[in-house]
Amino acid sequence: MSGVGKSVKRLDAYEKVIGKAKYPGDFNFPDELIMKILFAGVPHARILSIDTHAAEALPGVVAVLTAKDVPVNEYGLGIQDQPVLCGPGSEKEGADVVRFEGDHVALVIAENEQIAKEALKLIKVEYEILPLIDTLEKAIAPDAHILHPGRDSNIFHRNRVRLGSVDEAFEQCDVIVEGSYKTPVQEHAYLQPEAGVAFYDEEGRITVIVAGQWTHEDRKEIAHALALEEDQVRVIYPAIGGAFGGREDMTVQIILGLAVMRLRERGINRPVKIVWSREESIISHHKRHAYTMHAKWGANKDGKILAVKAEIWANGGAYAYTSTKVLGNATLLASGPYEIPNVAVDAYAVYTNCIPGGAFRGFGGPQANFMVESQMDKLAVALDMDPVELRWRNMFKEGSIISMGSVIPKGVSIREVVEKAALASGWEHTDQGWKRSTELVSNDPDIKIGVGFACGYKNVGFSYGAKENCGATIILEGEDEIEKAHLYHAGAEVGQGAHTVFKQFACEALGLPEEKIETHYSDTSNTLGAGSVSASRMTFMAGNSIIGAANLALEKWAEGNRPAYGSFVYRPPATSPMAPPDGSCYPNFAYGYVAEVAIIEVNTRTGKIEVKEFYCANDVGKAINPALVEGQIQGGVLQMLGYVLMEKFVTKDGKALSTRFSNYLIPTIMDIPERVIPLVLEYPDPVGPYGARGMGEMMCLPVASAVCNAVYDATGYRFDDFPLTQERVLQGIGKI
Repeated sequence: MSGVGKSVKRLDAYEKVIGKAKYPGDFNFPDELIMKILFAGVPHARILSIDTHAAEALPGVVAVLTAKDVPVNEYGLGIQDQPVLCGPGSEKEGADVVRFEGDHVALVIAENEQIAKEALKLIKVEYEILPLIDTLEKAIAPDAHILHPGRDSNIFHRNRVRLGSVDEAFEQCDVIVEGSYKTPVQEHAYLQPEAGVAFYDEEGRITVIVAGQWTHEDRKEIAHALALEEDQVRVIYPAIGGAFGGREDMTVQIILGLAVMRLRERGINRPVKIVWSREESIISHHKRHAYTMHAKWGANKDGKILAVKAEIWANGGAYAYTSTKVLGNATLLASGPYEIPNVAVDAYAVYTNCIPGGAFRGFGGPQANFMVESQMDKLAVALDMDPVELRWRNMFKEGSIISMGSVIPKGVSIREVVEKAALASGWEHTDQGWKRSTELVSNDPDIKIGVGFACGYKNVGFSYGAKENCGATIILEGEDEIEKAHLYHAGAEVGQGAHTVFKQFACEALGLPEEKIETHYSDTSNTLGAGSVSASRMTFMAGNSIIGAANLALEKWAEGNRPAYGSFVYRPPATSPMAPPDGSCYPNFAYGYVAEVAIIEVNTRTGKIEVKEFYCANDVGKAINPALVEGQIQGGVLQMLGYVLMEKFVTKDGKALSTRFSNYLIPTIMDIPERVIPLVLEYPDPVGPYGARGMGEMMCLPVASAVCNAVYDATGYRFDDFPLTQERVLQGIGKI
C-alpha cells in the first residue's frame, strides 16, 4: 500500500514542537474586545434580579449581556435543556434558575481583560437559594425537589433490557456472586482551556474560531440559539489542545456568536475573544459521569455464565448533555463481551446539582467494564478457576447473540486479543486450559506483586438508530496527469493524528504521493458534515468517506473533467433504537476489541501502587499509521491509570474544591509504568476502510478493572470503588 500502514510523520508535528501552531487562544486581532463570564457561583438558586448598571458604566466596558439578550435561550446535544445565559427576561421556561455553579449568568465585553474582570465584580445578582440536590440519593427520593420544569422526576432517561429468563436461570446456577460498585467523576484535563474568537467574515457570516469536536454541530447549536440560518454561521477549528469528549458540547461557541451579533446591532463591528482560566474550565465544562452500579452474576460449575442482572445509576448533573448516549453504551456493555443467555439490565440517568456529566473517552464503557470485569474475577475465585480461562469459556464468537437480542456484527476478535494479551504477560494455554506459568514474589516483605486481567469491547460509530454519516470532497487538478489533489474534510484534529491519517487515506485511494495532496480541514464554509470526533468513529468514517470521494473524483478525471470533483457521503449499515419492553435492537454496526494485563506492586506500608508493566492488546483492523496507534494506546492507558489511581475530584455542598492541577492530580512523567506494551492486532473489519476499526477509546475500558483485579491478586482485598489513593489502599487492607 502506498499510503496506509506506514508510520509517516504527523502533519502538525513540527509546528507544535516549535510552538508555531495556533490554538484558539493564539488568534489576536488589533481591534478585538475581551469577554468574561459571570458564573453562577451557587449550585441551585432562582435569579430574582440582575443589576448591570454599575458594570455598564465602568469606563472600557462595551456591553453587558444577560438572558434577555439571547434570542433562543437553550442548547444541548441530546436534550435542549440548558440556558445559554440564566436569568429573568428569557422566554425559556426555567431559564431563571441556575442548576450548578458553572452556569453562565452574564457576559461582560470590554476593551481588555482587566476591565472585564472589574466589571464582573460590579454586577449585582439577587438569588433565592433552592434545595441542594447534590447526590443520587437526594435526587430520587420520593419528596425530591424537581430540577427541571415539566418533569415529574429527576430521572430523565431509562433503559430496560431483558434477554431470556434471569430469575429462572439463577435457580440453575451453582455459583452466584454479587457486588455494588462506584466509579468517580473524572476531569478531562486537556492542556488547552476553552478559548475562541468570533467576528463577521467577508461574506457577512458570524465566524467562530474555537476548539471543538464537531464543527457542523457547533454551527447548528450557535445558529439555533441566535435564531439564524446555519449558513449565516461559520465554524473553524485550528489546532486543538486535547478533547477526550470534553469539547463535544458547547462551552464558549454560542456566547462568542451572541457577543458579536449583539455588538453589531449596536454599530460595533469588532472581534470578541475569550480565554478561560483553568479554574473556569474545570467548574464549567462537563465531566466523566459518576456511576453507582449493582450486579448479580451466576454460573454453573463448569464456568458457563447463565445469568446477569445489573442496575446502573448515572449522575447526569445539572443538564442532559450526552448522558443518554453514555448510558446506552453502559447498558449494552453491562454484560461484557460474553455469550450470556439470560440478561436483565435497568439503567437510569438522573439530574442533580452537580457539574454535568457528559462525553468522556470510553463513553460509559469504563464504568460498565469495571463492574463486569470485577464480577468475572469474583466468579473465577468462587469457581477456583483461572480468570483468563473463565473468560475464554464465555467469550463472543461470530454469530453470538448480544443482550439486546441481535447478532453481533461480523469481525469478532475478542478471543484473539485475549490470547495475545495473556500469552505476552505470562499465561500459557494447555490442554487443561489457561493458567499463569509463574508467580511473582518480591524480596521486600512490604511489597506485594499482583497481576490483573480484564477485557472488553466497544462500539465504533454512533448507536441506536442515529443517522450516522460522514462526507468528504476531493478536487483533482492538472491536464495530462494529476498535478494536485485537494482534500476537504470537516473531521477535527484533537491531538490524535486524524488529519495525518486522512491524508494517508487520500494518498492510498488516489495513488498519489503525499506532496501532491493539499488538505483543507475543519471549516464549515467548505466541507461536508463529518460528524463528531467521538465514539471511536473518525478513522472508520472518514476513511470510507475519503475512499468514496477519491473514487468519484477519479471517475470524473477518467471522463475528461478538468478539474475533477468528487463529493461523497458515507453511510454505514443502519442501527436501530432500543424497543420496549425488552430493549431489543441492533445497536451498533461495528466494534473494537481489547484485552489488558496490569502487573503492579502494592507497598502495604505506604499504600502506594506502582504499575510495573501494562499490556494492551487492541485489534485495530488495520493500523493506518502504526506509530499513531501505539501512541493512542500508551496515552489512553496513562490517562486511565490517572482515573483509577489518583484523580480524586472533591466537591462540598455542590461546589468543586478540585479546581486546579495542584489539588486535582493527574499523571506526570513520574507516574508512567516502567513498560506500557502495545500489542497491535490487525483482523480486518468487514466494512472498515482497508479493514480499519476505530480504536481511540478501546484501551480505556479495562484499565481500572485490570488494576483493581491486580490489587486483589496482590493483597487479597477487592476494591469496588476508586480512585485507589494511598490512603484508600491502606484503609482497604486494614493498615489504617
